[in-house]
Amino acid sequence: MMTKEEAKEFASRWLPAWTGNEPEKLADFYSDDVLYLDPVIPDGVRGKDQLISYFRKLLAQNPDWVWTQIEPIPMEGGFLNKWLAKIPVGDKVLEFVGVCFVQFDDAGKIKRNEVYFDRTDLVSAIYNYKNSQ
Repeated sequence: MMTKEEAKEFASRWLPAWTGNEPEKLADFYSDDVLYLDPVIPDGVRGKDQLISYFRKLLAQNPDWVWTQIEPIPMEGGFLNKWLAKIPVGDKVLEFVGVCFVQFDDAGKIKRNEVYFDRTDLVSAIYNYKNSQ
């Protein structure tokens, strides 16, 4: 079982890779046979090729968002990550708290990453921003 300290250390390297629009750098944390899902793709993507394709679109649209860990909760094969996301939309920065669980393969790569948060306010803010342009 992963310790809280190990989960914090991993997150200190992994979460910054979500900022800056470098999808290949982020994808390096994931296994070749990864399963990744989030509220945009609830059925998920499978495999690193699909993941990189998804990350290219996602990170290009959100190059300046920032993810930080609030609390790691160890679980078998990985950890539950409670996080804070700061997402710029126009001249505002929206903040969201959510969770994801992260499970690793034997090589220490993420083999499963499921992300959960209520994105209602985000969708509304993006819609309002685009319609105000």
